[in-house]
Amino acid sequence: MSQNNWYQVDNVAKVFLATCSKRDTRTLRVSCTLKQDIDPELLQQALLSTIQIRPQFQVRIRRGVFWHYMEGTDLLPEVVEENGRVCPVLYAPGRGSSLHYRVSYFKNRINLDLFHAISDGTGALEFLNILVLDYLKLCYPGNFTDIANHSGASAGDLTENSFKHFFKNVGLGGGESKKSYHPSGLRLPYEQLQFFELQMPVGDILPKAKALSVSLTSYLGARFMLAMWKDMPSRMKQQPVTVSLPVNLRNYYPSNTSRNFFNNVNVTHVFTEDTTLDELAREFDENLKSNLTPENIKAQMDRYETMEFVAPVRVVPLFIKQAAIKYFSRQQDKNVSLVLSNLGVQKPPEELVPYIENYSAFCSSSNMFCTVSSYNGTLTLGISSPYNNTGVLKDFVRDLTSDGIAVRAYATEVIR
Repeated sequence: MSQNNWYQVDNVAKVFLATCSKRDTRTLRVSCTLKQDIDPELLQQALLSTIQIRPQFQVRIRRGVFWHYMEGTDLLPEVVEENGRVCPVLYAPGRGSSLHYRVSYFKNRINLDLFHAISDGTGALEFLNILVLDYLKLCYPGNFTDIANHSGASAGDLTENSFKHFFKNVGLGGGESKKSYHPSGLRLPYEQLQFFELQMPVGDILPKAKALSVSLTSYLGARFMLAMWKDMPSRMKQQPVTVSLPVNLRNYYPSNTSRNFFNNVNVTHVFTEDTTLDELAREFDENLKSNLTPENIKAQMDRYETMEFVAPVRVVPLFIKQAAIKYFSRQQDKNVSLVLSNLGVQKPPEELVPYIENYSAFCSSSNMFCTVSSYNGTLTLGISSPYNNTGVLKDFVRDLTSDGIAVRAYATEVIR
């Protein structure tokens, strides 16, 4: 990408830029585990060919007077062996000499860490899948020559700010939210996060959701809510539990952008002593469906986009805007107990399935954050948490296993 190419960041990216920190780096990770160990030299070659197909990731973030912007760069990425924390710092003010994504490997796993202002989970997964295909082509010369593992969208479509394209400026407005419950206990020291990966057979958990006539997302959301309630001290039992769910807006609007294009909807519940899983899961499902109507999504995003066009806001210097965005984002975080992001079923080309073992994902967060993805009969949850207390996660796993679901759990080591 030429260094003369630049574009303004979208409104979601503005929030990430204002709120990233050493703990919540606003980095997401998507990974693909193959059935053979990685050859780093071939992976490096594959990465250089991938950025020719997706040059939109070849940018550096710059500070303007009023807003940030992204500028194309000729810096080339270098594959590294995985070291350090999951979801590392990939953006810091003044750190303009490096890219905002990183490709690493560990044994047979390929990782893509990406600063969330550059793209969302859909864009990151597409980049990863292109990389995996190009890597396997190099591993098996002459194979997979007729396979395309991307949308084929034009450069203009890939860099489109779809928020501006599909949503319009309307009057300012918004409802009030009540502070929600957060896991009890202290946060981890030294701005650390804990990362947990849970794997379970889709064949074990999907029938449980179907028996309640709810989606898998609603079943998991209800299970997490119940685990939160069990963790609550008695004096806090009346606090609401709120699950925030990112929604891929490409499912509602015809966009091929590789930039951020998602929205969050919230589902809230205040518990009573006699709340059952059946009741909670059905209530969760009904509330989620009502939030996901095209009319509600458009109304919410029209309000969100308004801040870009209000004349007094547009001429306010960047440092003041960032302070305001950071304040309001922290207030919103108080209204969220858990973020639950379902990335869906991963469907690489059939020819690649014999070579791929699994997919997984993580996202840094100031709250508990759970990504969900499934591949080839395995459901994988990637959970990040800033809390020392693991009671919510333990209750969540116990409830799943008591329901007859076989769960395998993995965790990163936390330095005390």
